[in-house]
Amino acid sequence: MNLYDYIKHRYQIVYRIFLTLICISIIVSLFPKEGKFQYEFQKNKPWLHEDLIAPFDFAINKSDEELSQEKTDILRNFKYYFKVDTKVYSTVKSKSIQQLKSDCISNCKKEELYLLQVLQDVYSKGIITLNTYVENKPADYSIFIVKNNVATFVSLRDVYTIKTVFEKVNAELLLNPSLNKSLIVSILESNLQQNIIYDDAMTKKVQQSMLSTISPSKDMKQRGQRIVSRGDMVDEEKFKVLSSLKKEYLLQIGGNVNQYYVWAGQFILTFICLMMVVLFLYNFRVEVLNDNYKFTFILITITLIVAMASISYNFQIISIYMLPFCLLPVLVRAFLDTRTALFTHLSTMLMIGLVSPNPFEFVFIQIIGGIFAIFSIVDLRNRIRLFVSVAVIFGVYSMTYLGIQLIKEGRFNNFDIIYLESFAISAGLTLFAYPLIFIFEKIFGFISDVSLMELADINSPLLRELGLKAPGTFQHSIQVANLAEEAIIKIGGSSMLVRVGALYHDVGKISMPNYFIENQFTGVNPHSELSSTESANLVISHVKQGIKLAKQYNIPEPIIDFIRTHHGTTKAEYFYKAYQQNADSEEPIDEAAFKYPGPLPFSKETAVLMMADSVEAASRSLKTVDAENINRLVDRIIDHQMEENQFINAPITFKEFTELKKIFKRKLININHLRIEYPK
Repeated sequence: MNLYDYIKHRYQIVYRIFLTLICISIIVSLFPKEGKFQYEFQKNKPWLHEDLIAPFDFAINKSDEELSQEKTDILRNFKYYFKVDTKVYSTVKSKSIQQLKSDCISNCKKEELYLLQVLQDVYSKGIITLNTYVENKPADYSIFIVKNNVATFVSLRDVYTIKTVFEKVNAELLLNPSLNKSLIVSILESNLQQNIIYDDAMTKKVQQSMLSTISPSKDMKQRGQRIVSRGDMVDEEKFKVLSSLKKEYLLQIGGNVNQYYVWAGQFILTFICLMMVVLFLYNFRVEVLNDNYKFTFILITITLIVAMASISYNFQIISIYMLPFCLLPVLVRAFLDTRTALFTHLSTMLMIGLVSPNPFEFVFIQIIGGIFAIFSIVDLRNRIRLFVSVAVIFGVYSMTYLGIQLIKEGRFNNFDIIYLESFAISAGLTLFAYPLIFIFEKIFGFISDVSLMELADINSPLLRELGLKAPGTFQHSIQVANLAEEAIIKIGGSSMLVRVGALYHDVGKISMPNYFIENQFTGVNPHSELSSTESANLVISHVKQGIKLAKQYNIPEPIIDFIRTHHGTTKAEYFYKAYQQNADSEEPIDEAAFKYPGPLPFSKETAVLMMADSVEAASRSLKTVDAENINRLVDRIIDHQMEENQFINAPITFKEFTELKKIFKRKLININHLRIEYPK
């Protein structure tokens, strides 16, 4: 029962702890359970560890460039394989003689003998089928011709093509004018076929066989042999030796480690990384930590990004550099602030560095890319910002990789274009942030700048209805939006959020617009026929009506919060004073009947809207609009709201209250400025 009571009264803390442990467990379960090479090294950097002695015999692997060069040399000198179709000669011979007898008008014995001689001579060498491997090659270019399972090395000059056959025949017929040239040429054109055909299967088989003979290693290191000493520069040769040792170490020892120890180490490091996020929120963004939806969103996003990297590493599906890691800061920034997005990205990349190849290089590139991604989407009000962000991410990735390669290699030759392709894919996939923002909005009830822009459109259904049915309220809402936006920019906050909240804060007046003075254009006031209590109830009810109407139009909860809080728990002062004047002095006054239901403003944005709404509405009642009266009005209204404890839940300082008063005074003076009298 004690445990139950503890959980009952601290369920939010228990929920956060439980969720954090679940996320850690998921992340660790996805990490590969294998040992790691205990030394970090970079090309053209000094060896910072103790002297390294070979723990076992291992081969020194060739570099990718060396293996590629050997492969290129083999393919450059490779001779392609062709096969002889032995049936072609007999077929061509039979058809040719048959056509000769059919087309010959008189005695054609000489032509028959010549045809038989030509066909025998030509097909004894063979007629080759031209393709990209032999076409336009010199006469001394050699190929293999396979006949009866015997491969013969032959130059192109030793075989015929269709063209060279006719060149031979035409030359011989010029020396034998007695032969019927047109008949012979016609028969050969109709029946001549190639009998030497490219053998793709044999060619590929021999190619693979030759490529498989390439040895991946070029030397050996014996156990106990010194590899590198402390302070030695890791040059090209030492880098190859160390890379070979690392590869062999992971093969021999990495797979035989105690997985429980590996799991424990991964759990500790993952716990530390997530605790960095939690402590940051606790110290600098406690409102995010206390919001279960926002805290859940952060942990789920981190888990999904780490899971994506772990799956890629475990299954070797695609390069880890192709994955859109900048989705994380973009998504977090879309709903929260820049510092939270940056800190979340840093902690997540440190976690992924535990499984990534070349962890320093990977983490460095991703952190730089994430920082610039955040800078590029400080304002997400336009869709084009995401495309700009994609270009920025790709450019930063490429420049960072170029800088690292120049430091490592000391030259530009080894710049791998494959990395540019990976960076382009990763940056392009960041565009998926747009649909993901929409999905997370629906799941967690968040609202992004993109959605706020859509809601701020005065042609949206609810605002259009407000403009048609309560035009005075609509104009009042626009003025309040201008005031509140200017004020929140000064003290820091979401200008777009407060603007949209101001546009919708009085939509409840649509239900009974004539009961609010700004919509009374006929001079008839329906409150004159009601008691003060009835009038107060009608006026106060616009808050509940606004909430109901906003939900019918699927307005997000963060905007509905402005409707709930824009009067706080203040009283409908006009009707309260009227009731006091008319009530019996001995009769107790029920103040609750004149109070708005609340809740109190709980953020800078909702508090600023409450002030802007009050001072703008009150400024309309001034008989003489000048700077002195406006200054006195603003001070009186905001001071009264502070005395009523309307802002005790809002994180606003006394300095900010002073700044807000100055802004409201200046803006109201500008709005109500006098003009010279125009001539008639």
